[in-house]
Amino acid sequence: MKLFDKPYRKFGLNAVAFALTAATLAACGEKTAQTPEVQAGKDNAAEEADKPSAIARLELSNPSAFPRQDEAVYLSYYELGLEQGFASPIAVWNQAEVIPTQAIDKDADGNKDGIIFTVDVAVDETLKLRIAQADAPTESAKLTQAEISHKVGGEWEEREYKGGSFQNVSALDVPEEHTDHSYFIRYEGPGIESDLVGYRVYLDWRNGFDIFGKQVREPVLQGVGQDGFDSYHEPADWGMDILKVGSAVGVGGYGYWDGEKVIRVSDVQDWRTEITENGDLYSAFKIDYKGWKPVEGKETDLSAVLSMHAGSRLVEVNAKTSRELDDLVAGIVDHEGTELIVGDMDITGHAYTYIATYGPQSLDGSNLGMAVLAKRKDIKEVTSDEHNQVAVLKPRANEIQYYFLAAWEKEVASEHGPIKTKAEFETYLEQEAEKLTMPLRQRLTTAKSEAAIEQPLTAQVALNWSKRLADSELERKTLDYRFGGFDHIRKRPSYFEYTTGMVMQAYDELNQVAPEARYADAVHTVMDSFVNEDGSINGYVQEKYNIDSIRAGTMLLRLYERNHNESYKKAVDTLFEQLENHPRTSEGAFWHKKRYPYQVWLDGVYMGIPFLAHYEQLMHEEPNVDEVLAEFKVVNEILKDPQTGLYYHAWDEKREQVWADKETGLSGYHWARGMGWLAMALVDVLDFIPQENTEERQYLLNMISEIAPVIEKYQDAETGTWWQIIDKPAERGNYRESTASTMFTYFFAKALNQGYLPKGKYLDTAKKAYQGLLDEFVQVHADGTISITDMCQVAGLGYGRDGSYEYYMSEPIYDDDPKGTAPFITSGVEMYKLLKSES
Repeated sequence: MKLFDKPYRKFGLNAVAFALTAATLAACGEKTAQTPEVQAGKDNAAEEADKPSAIARLELSNPSAFPRQDEAVYLSYYELGLEQGFASPIAVWNQAEVIPTQAIDKDADGNKDGIIFTVDVAVDETLKLRIAQADAPTESAKLTQAEISHKVGGEWEEREYKGGSFQNVSALDVPEEHTDHSYFIRYEGPGIESDLVGYRVYLDWRNGFDIFGKQVREPVLQGVGQDGFDSYHEPADWGMDILKVGSAVGVGGYGYWDGEKVIRVSDVQDWRTEITENGDLYSAFKIDYKGWKPVEGKETDLSAVLSMHAGSRLVEVNAKTSRELDDLVAGIVDHEGTELIVGDMDITGHAYTYIATYGPQSLDGSNLGMAVLAKRKDIKEVTSDEHNQVAVLKPRANEIQYYFLAAWEKEVASEHGPIKTKAEFETYLEQEAEKLTMPLRQRLTTAKSEAAIEQPLTAQVALNWSKRLADSELERKTLDYRFGGFDHIRKRPSYFEYTTGMVMQAYDELNQVAPEARYADAVHTVMDSFVNEDGSINGYVQEKYNIDSIRAGTMLLRLYERNHNESYKKAVDTLFEQLENHPRTSEGAFWHKKRYPYQVWLDGVYMGIPFLAHYEQLMHEEPNVDEVLAEFKVVNEILKDPQTGLYYHAWDEKREQVWADKETGLSGYHWARGMGWLAMALVDVLDFIPQENTEERQYLLNMISEIAPVIEKYQDAETGTWWQIIDKPAERGNYRESTASTMFTYFFAKALNQGYLPKGKYLDTAKKAYQGLLDEFVQVHADGTISITDMCQVAGLGYGRDGSYEYYMSEPIYDDDPKGTAPFITSGVEMYKLLKSES
C-alpha cells in the first residue's frame, strides 16, 4: 500500500486532506458526511499527494481543555526518514493552505537537523497535515530574531571602546578589554526575540538576563542601541528595556548555588557567543564560558543554548557543564513589592512546574510577570537569597534544561495578551506548564515507512522486523545497558533493573530462532558486567526490596541453566533470597517496593513471578507452585473489575494512598501497559509450571481464557493496536500506545503457539495486532535503522503521581524505550513461530 494513493491505513482516512468542520472535530477520529466542495478539495489534494515529493502525513491533536495557539512542532529529518543535512525545502500543507516552515539546527551543532512550524489547534481539534518537498522555502513574516553586534572602526581606551560603528556578526569572541558599560557590544550582549517579547544577556561578569518589552509585533532588536548609548531604557515606539537586573541573575539567568547564595557566571576565562539560528519562526544563540570557577576547586566549562519560537514568550535553555557540577540554578530577580508564585510541586517528576513573580516591577512601574519553568524531578529546591528567587536544579548527565519567560502588561495586544493581572498570569503559567508537559499528540507516517511495511505479513517478515530493531538498538544503545553504561532514555547510569532483563531476554529469544554471534555477545556483555566472580551484583541493593530488580534475574537463570556458572547461581540465589524476605500483603502478595508499602501493582506480577517460577523449577526438586500462584490469585480476585474483566493498575491494602479508593483500595483507571505486564506474565510463567501440577496450571489457563476476549474487545478496530487508557479511546488526550500493544501482541502470539488459546478464534486477532504494530508505530530511517514510537515512558503511582486520568496523559511519550523495544522483538519472534506453523 502506498502512502498517498490508497486509503490511509494509519489514520483511517483517505490519503487526501479534508476540510475540518466543527462537527468533524467534535470527536477525534469521527467521520462525517462531506460536501461536494470538500470532496473536490480532496480530489485535488490527492493529485498533489501522488507526486514523488511526498514525505509524510502528520496528525496533530490537542490534549488540553484550552486552545493551543502558536504551538511549535519540530520534526527531525531522522524521524521523517530523510538523510541528515537534507537540503531540499519542505512544505507542510493543511488542506490547501501552506504552513510556513523553517529548517533549523536544533542541537546547535552546525548542521540542519529538522524543520519547525507553528499551528493553532482548537479544543478537541485534530489537524491532518501533509508534508512534502517544495520547490522553494515557504515564506513567512519574520517573527523571531537572534543577533550579536559589536563596534568596528574605533579603538579601545582602557575599558571603553571609543568611536566606530556597530556591525552584526554571526559569532563573537569577547575581547579581554570588554566589561560592563564598555559600549563595545550593542545592548551589551546577544539578543533574542519573538513577536511578543525580547531578551538580552549581558556578555560580561554580570551574566544577567534582561527584558525588552515590545509594543509591536515585528522584530525590533536590529534598531535597539544603535545610538551607542542606553536610550532603550526610555520608552520608544517599539517598547523599552523593562527590567532592573542589578546584582541578580535577571529573568531566568543561570548560576551556581553555594548553599546560601547564587554565584553568577562571573569568574570566567573567556566568553564566546554564536548565533546558531536567525530565522522567521525560530532563533537561537549559544554562549560558551571557558574556565568558569563558581567556587574554588570546581572549574568547568559551561555551554548554553537559548532559543525561541514565534508566538511564544518562552526561552528554552539547554546548558551543559564539562564536569559534574551539582546545584546549578535558574533564578529571577527578587524585587520589592512582588509576590513569589510557586507552581504545584506535588506532581509527577516529568511534569513541568514553575517559580514566578508578579507585580509592578517593570522599570516604568507597570506590572510584569517573570517565571522559570522546569520538570519537577529537576527541581531540587526552591529558595532565595538577597537578590534572587531561585530554583536549584539537578543536572542529568551534566545538563540542565528549563524555560524562562516574561509577560509585560503593556506588550502589544494579541490573542496571547497582554496579561494584566496576577490571576491572568497564573492561568497563563498553568497552561504553559501543561503545554510543555503534554505536547500536541502526534501521529506521523512517512512514505519511507509505508514503503517498507507494504510487503505481506509472513513468518520471515515478522522475524526480519525483530532483527531489524535488534540491530538498530545495538547500533544506538543496547550495549550501554551494561554496568558503567548510561541509560539514554532516563539520562542516568545504567542499573540492574527490569528493563535490563527484558532487553537481554529479547535478544536471547531472537538468537534462538535466528542465531547471530552479535546477539549472544550482547547478552553476555551486558549481563556479565553486573555479576562479579563472587556472585555479587553490581548496583543491586537487596534491602530496597524492589520487585522490579528481580526481573533482570530471568536472564541470569537462563545463563546458569546453560553453563552452570557458579557466579550466576550465587547471583540468582541472592535474588531469590530477596523474594523469601520480601514484605507482603496480608493476602500473601509481594509489595511492589519497600517504599510502596502494602501496594500490589500489575507490573509486579511480571517483574517477580516468572523469575520465581523458573527458580523453583530449576533449583528445587519439588517446586513451590503455590507460592508462584499466590500473586496471580490476589490480582485476579482483587484487581479485576467484575463488570468489564479489565484490571486496575494497582491496589493499596491499607487504603491510604492518594490514588486509592477509600473503600476498595483500587486505583482509578485501567492502564493498558499494566494489563500488558499481567498478560505477558501469564504466558511466560506457564513455561515453568510442571505439567503434573494440573490444578495450578488450569488456574492460569483459565485466567488466559478470561483475559483474552477482554483484551480483544478493546483492540482498536481501525489499527489493531491499544490505547494508553484502554477503555477510553475517545477521551481527550488519549493515544494509541505501543508498549501495551507490543505486549498484547506477544501475549496472543505466544498463547496460540503454546496451545493456550484456540487458533480458530484468535489467530486473526494476533495477525491484526502485529500488523498494527508495523502500521502505527514502526518508523524507518534513512540509514536503514528503525524505531518504535509512541511509548509511555513510565507510569507509576505515589510520590506526586495521583493516578488520575490527567496523570496518565501527562507522562512523557518516547521512541525506543526498552519497555517497548523488548516486547516488539519477542512478539516478532512469536509471530514468526506462529506464521511458520501456519504455512
